Amino acid sequence: ADDNVHVGPAAAVASRAALCLHYDPERLSLRQIADIATRTGVGLTMRYAHDVIAIKFIGAEDSASRLEDGLKRLDGVTAATVSLPGQVVRVEYDTTVVNRQAIDARLQELGAHLVERPAVHASASTRVDAVPDAQVSPEHAQEETASWYTRNRELAWSLGAGMFLLLGVIAQRISTSAIVPLTLFAIAYVFGARDNVGHFLKDVRKGHFRFDIDLLMVVAAVGAAILGQWREGALLLFLFSLGHAAEHYAMGRARNAIKALADLAPSEASVIRDGVTQRIPIAEVCPGDRVVIKPGERVSVDGAVREGTSAVNQAPITGESVPVDKVVGDSVFAGSVNGDGALVVEVTAATGDRTLDRVIKLVAEAQTQKAPTQQFTDRFERIFVPLVLGGDLLLMIAPPLLGVWSWHEAVYRALTVLVASSPCALALGTPAAVLAGIAQAARNGVLIKGGAHLESLGAIRTLALDKTGTITRGTPQVTDVIAADGVADDALVTAAAGVEARSQHPLAHAILEEAKRRGVTVAESTDVEAVSGKGVRGYVGDVFVEAGRALFFETAGQPSSGGLPAGIRDAIGRVEGSGRTAIVVRQTGGRGKDSPQWLGVLGVADTARANALVAIERLRSVGIERVLMLTGDNARVGHAVATEVGIQEVRADLLPEDKLSIIKDLVREGPVAMVGDGVNDAPALAHATVGIAMGGAGTAAALETADVALMGDDLERLVFAIGLSRQARSVIRQNLAISLGVIVVLVVAAVTGRVGIGTAVVFHEGSTLVVIANGLRLLAYRKGLDVTAVKSSAAALREPSLPPASTSP
Repeated sequence: ADDNVHVGPAAAVASRAALCLHYDPERLSLRQIADIATRTGVGLTMRYAHDVIAIKFIGAEDSASRLEDGLKRLDGVTAATVSLPGQVVRVEYDTTVVNRQAIDARLQELGAHLVERPAVHASASTRVDAVPDAQVSPEHAQEETASWYTRNRELAWSLGAGMFLLLGVIAQRISTSAIVPLTLFAIAYVFGARDNVGHFLKDVRKGHFRFDIDLLMVVAAVGAAILGQWREGALLLFLFSLGHAAEHYAMGRARNAIKALADLAPSEASVIRDGVTQRIPIAEVCPGDRVVIKPGERVSVDGAVREGTSAVNQAPITGESVPVDKVVGDSVFAGSVNGDGALVVEVTAATGDRTLDRVIKLVAEAQTQKAPTQQFTDRFERIFVPLVLGGDLLLMIAPPLLGVWSWHEAVYRALTVLVASSPCALALGTPAAVLAGIAQAARNGVLIKGGAHLESLGAIRTLALDKTGTITRGTPQVTDVIAADGVADDALVTAAAGVEARSQHPLAHAILEEAKRRGVTVAESTDVEAVSGKGVRGYVGDVFVEAGRALFFETAGQPSSGGLPAGIRDAIGRVEGSGRTAIVVRQTGGRGKDSPQWLGVLGVADTARANALVAIERLRSVGIERVLMLTGDNARVGHAVATEVGIQEVRADLLPEDKLSIIKDLVREGPVAMVGDGVNDAPALAHATVGIAMGGAGTAAALETADVALMGDDLERLVFAIGLSRQARSVIRQNLAISLGVIVVLVVAAVTGRVGIGTAVVFHEGSTLVVIANGLRLLAYRKGLDVTAVKSSAAALREPSLPPASTSP
């Protein structure tokens, strides 16, 4: 709508105009809004902030709603979202009204247990957040040191309820007195309803009374007792509490998949200071420090290799299937595993700014952003629960008044309907699938920044790909060496490399790399002159060498002007006809020759990635119906690359605003994903249904800009991501069908007297566990992944760091 962004009065902020943005906190976070505003040149204040707060030991489904409602009632809190499966809270607030300490206090009042570590914090005026020390993982340490009862309190009380229920059943069979079994069932009530009643009483004391699923279960159990069905009421509470314990155990599997990321980087590093290698906490390591990475050790920092060579397993970060050879100048990432060689790495990012830290931070935030289906089920529950209560009351009163059922029968059936219609499975089915999907993606080198993006990616049928750096490698390479008659290929490359050695042009770099690959010796060049956009000339030894486009040799007035021989023109035509850049090379002097000698033509191009053709074919196999390539290059180059990788639709000669216009047009036709580098393509990525950035491990911009980031430069990861999202959408639909179907069947069976309270609660809890287990199937999704990559990543996630060796250099 037009009023989503508007300019406020000039006096709003220090006599400057204030830009007011309205947004849906379920779809976007304050951080993302701040990033968008910053990219458009808007200055931001420090007034608003958001925290992602880790919690633990939170139980029932309604705990999330209870925490959200309680936080929203706190003055200054503008938005609050709780991920019960992820055990995190995202809260956005006005720092002039409320502070983090007050928010923590409110959470504790509401029954949340806070993880004792710094929160993921972001103010609206900064792009860099303070993140928890990923390598320390205090949450794991706290859970490990906590007593068994603290970690399994819900299970303990549930088992207590079950034990007294069993004793009550036995007492019914062997005791002649009704008091003994009744007492045992009453004790089972106390154990089974402890958490639910505790939450209810706490809400009442604070004036926050609300109807929720837990309350419905307690009401049903009390009603059963009033009707004399103590055993069925105790069974209801036992199974309900046991189901909760099982649900939270199952959810823990998905949470642990994400928490495993936090354990990847070591808590200490071997730093060289004053010539001595010393082991220090990772938090004390600063950019510019040199860190020793021993063979087999897990890398603790992001940095550049300054000494040594080794093969590094980057599977936990980028998902690459084989270790990557690292030499001086190459980058390494915290969390990867060093191979057989020792490395000295210069630190380039402080703790908190490392790629791993950014991924953990964004994954934590992604857990709190609800998928559209989850937003629908939340709205459905808010309407459904009051309707159930009203319908249940009518079911208790109307049939007896009409003489259809007795009062006892009517109340019993109404209580059974109350149990049957409880939407627990509906509440957990979608978040379980979303959490598992995000976790599985993160474990395999794909960052999906929220449930909305997970669902949206699964609906994509049209895919637009930027050419440079996405379909192609992003760095030119020599593709053709066409030497003139009587000239050796190596001689042509040697002459060209000699004169290009002083040039900073990307094409010059490609020619030098070709000379290096061939192992030829490049002589020193002097008096080198570059003619902008045309070529370069200078002396290589005692030979005058010229290298450049055909125009360089045909421009009138140039000392080297002259007609191009037919053979050279033919070679230029062949190279440019293939969509490549032609570099003509000529030399004068040497070997007694004073007349110019044409050496030949080099073809240079930004070549397609080795797996691009296969990736495009596999994208179509997972449901992508239309693939377009967008490029700023000329149409001939664009079509040549597109033909090579199997893309039929090409849009060439595009400026960034042209790409944006095309994406807007495509979005009007249906969901579209845009794949780019996350920097130059930022506007198009932001306006696509799903923006996907390549190479997220190498650039913070890619992680911050896009909805999905492929951590490595591997298009086949996109096949995995889309396939996973499609599977997630399918699982979410299945869970909706299961949960709603069970509710309908049980309600009908309860109204008609086909089932009792015991049977209803068995199917109720059973359906909840089924939808959670169905969602967790996504943790096993592997389609589109290289089996070697999966094994490599899994091994790297499990493999502990080696103990520190001697502190000598």
